[in-house]
Amino acid sequence: MIEQVLPNIFKIQIPLPRNPLKATNSYFIRGNERNLLVDTGFNCEESRSAMISALKELDATMENTDLFITHLHSDHAGLLSFLVKPETTVWMSEPDGYVVGGGQESSHWLIFSGFLVGSGLIADGIENTIERHPGYRYAPDIFDGFTYVQDGDEIKVGNYNFQCVETKGHTPGHICLYDQDKKLLLSGDHILGKITPNITLWQLGEDVLGDYLRSLDRIASLDVDLVLPGHRYLLNDCRGRIQELKDHHKARLANVLDILGNQSLNGVEVAQQMKWDLTFKDWRDFPWGQKLFAVGEAMSHLYHLFQIGILQIHCDNDIYYFTKR
Repeated sequence: MIEQVLPNIFKIQIPLPRNPLKATNSYFIRGNERNLLVDTGFNCEESRSAMISALKELDATMENTDLFITHLHSDHAGLLSFLVKPETTVWMSEPDGYVVGGGQESSHWLIFSGFLVGSGLIADGIENTIERHPGYRYAPDIFDGFTYVQDGDEIKVGNYNFQCVETKGHTPGHICLYDQDKKLLLSGDHILGKITPNITLWQLGEDVLGDYLRSLDRIASLDVDLVLPGHRYLLNDCRGRIQELKDHHKARLANVLDILGNQSLNGVEVAQQMKWDLTFKDWRDFPWGQKLFAVGEAMSHLYHLFQIGILQIHCDNDIYYFTKR
């Protein structure tokens, strides 16, 4: 499905099979000599077919189209290797490009087993099968031809002049595109409507939730009239949605502290009791993937509370436990 959302900007809905997100919003921006395609969808037949049909309908080829990948997740980067031609420039941040470029062989996936153990998921009985993870299953083939971008770099296409804005948190190198004159933001998964971007802590060491909240504040300082997000519908009230996201995480932090009380709990034990906007009422009914995302989110909130001095951590049998100071 293609929808023109602005002059020379088209939103392409790329289906994500068997995934609760349903589709990725890929954006095609028509330029004078070269076009720009922002994000791609999964590396799977359904996404490939939709992208091929969309490019044909837009009368575009990858020989005259460049790629910008907002972040490393496979629903945004999966078709990279399939689409790229010798003429194609592929822009991405170095931290996320390092992960994506390795495909299924990326060292990123080596920390997966550690996450399952440290969070308590293995002790809870979850199956340690990386092949079930959609990010792994639909990853692009190995690729080493990135043109790395940094915060403040500019990308011009047609009448649009985009500035790269670093918004780490959802991933280490997430980048938004901002056109100051047109008050336009392509937000990737940094800002979404209705649904909240998943903030997962895969390993201790970096306060990913703190990074995300600081990145929200940074975007809130920009003059934005329209947000083109990576999923679902377009947003007209950027600052209002940012405040909703901040309020959501504030409430979630309070929920985590209430669950902890005076106990010492691991990530799974906290996630089991958190408030989730899901139809599953019992933790045992959560699908494999939803358990991963729920526990990753719990761990990011627990570790943020540790970073700001409210919680302490101890390790027992390779599982991390959190208690109030």
